[in-house]
Formats: sequence, structure tokens, C-alpha cells
Amino acid sequence: MIQRFAQQEEGAPKLRITGIDISQPGFRPCEMIEETGKRLADYANMFKVPFQYQGIAASRWDTVKIEDLNIDEDEVLIINCIFRMKNLGHETDPINSARDEVLKTMRRMNPKVFISGTVNGLHSSPFFIQRFKEVMLHYSSVFDMLDANVPRDNEARKMIERIPFGRDALNIIACEDAERTQRPESYKQWQARFLKAGFQQLPVDQAMLKNIVHMKNLHYHEDFFAVEDRGWLLQGWKGRVIYAVSKWKPNETYDYQ
Repeated sequence: MIQRFAQQEEGAPKLRITGIDISQPGFRPCEMIEETGKRLADYANMFKVPFQYQGIAASRWDTVKIEDLNIDEDEVLIINCIFRMKNLGHETDPINSARDEVLKTMRRMNPKVFISGTVNGLHSSPFFIQRFKEVMLHYSSVFDMLDANVPRDNEARKMIERIPFGRDALNIIACEDAERTQRPESYKQWQARFLKAGFQQLPVDQAMLKNIVHMKNLHYHEDFFAVEDRGWLLQGWKGRVIYAVSKWKPNETYDYQ
């Protein structure tokens, strides 16, 4: 995106990014957010794109307020939330949950586009056996995919298995209540939440989908797949959907108050 901004004949527009993450324990709880901002600033400077960055470290996602973001009235606002909503709090109150509250806040921000990426899975069940079975099915597909594409002694694979995959699987299976921070839902469940919050789904770009399928056929294993379903771009392995991406805009006819 930064490179495309730099190529515009009328000159690059000003790019302002606000990065939001949950505070991590330690001496520098905002370290990851700050380092991200530095990398983005260096890259924007390389291409001479005017750039501004704001990092926000929150105790919980649902504590972030609109006024914290310093949104300008004349700017084009895009919300990009990839694989993070699964970390929103546990569903102690299904009517007024943290997930619904965060989505309502996003709707009140009135973005031009809201992009969502979700890990597809029914991992938020309060019942252990059901959750355990779903996690086993999900991660058996993930590790089968790794086995088919990356050697087991590959250092990058070892790190991925140990940190994001291993840590998340352990949290889903072994932790309960507030200690369980990983609660993925299916893309169909998220679709219902987005509609309830006052968003209108935008269609998958067919040219982009065609390009993804073309690249997959040329360069990737035959068991990978990318398809469209109900406005979602689904990506997975051997018929099991692992990730789902969609884009939305505010529904102007919806009373979200």
C-alpha cells in the first residue's frame, strides 16, 4: 500500500496508522507496538510517503474509546482487524458481550471499509469435550498442512509450532474463564455479529479471487484451496476452512444507537 501511494501521479496522500494491541507484561509493555511504528515509519520514509503513527496499548480491547484514536473528520478511515477478535472476552453476557460492544464502537467510528480476518473454528464452547474435539480437528489440519509443505527440522516451523500454534492450542484446551484468551468462532457466527452491529457486507473482489486461485495453481500444494462463500474469502486445507476474510461498510439504514 505504501508503495502504491508513492506511485500516485498527484503525489502520495498522508498515511496515518493507529496500531492497537493488548499490553504485555514486562518492563516495556508497549514494545511491540512501538517497534511496529518504527518499521512502518522507516518504510514510508524510504518511499517519501507522509506518515504518522499512533500506538495504543490497552488493558482490554473493549476499553478502547473512539476519542482515544484522534480521528480527523476529513480522513478516509479503514479498520483492519486480522485474527484478533478471537481474543475478545468470554461470553458471560450473550446480549451485551465484549465482542458486540467492540463492533458497536467500530460502527460508530463510521469507517469507509472494515476488513475482518478470522480463524475459523468453534473453539469458544464452555463444554470441554466439544471444545477439545474441535481443537483436535483444527490443529490436525494445520499440522498436516505443515507436514506436506515444510520439513519438521525447519527452524521457522519449530518456532511457529511452539509459539502461536502450541500456545493457542494449550490456552483453548487447558484454560477456563478469564484465563482462556483464545475463543475463535466460525465465520458464519461472525457474519451474524457484524450484521447485528450495523454493518453491510461487501462482495469479494472477483479479480483478486481469480488471481489467488491462479497463484495457488502455479505455486502451492494442490490441497490448499481458496473459495468464496456468502461474501467471505475462505482459505483452507483438504476441504477444512482454516481462515476467513471479509470486508464490510456501515449500513446507513441501520439504527445502531
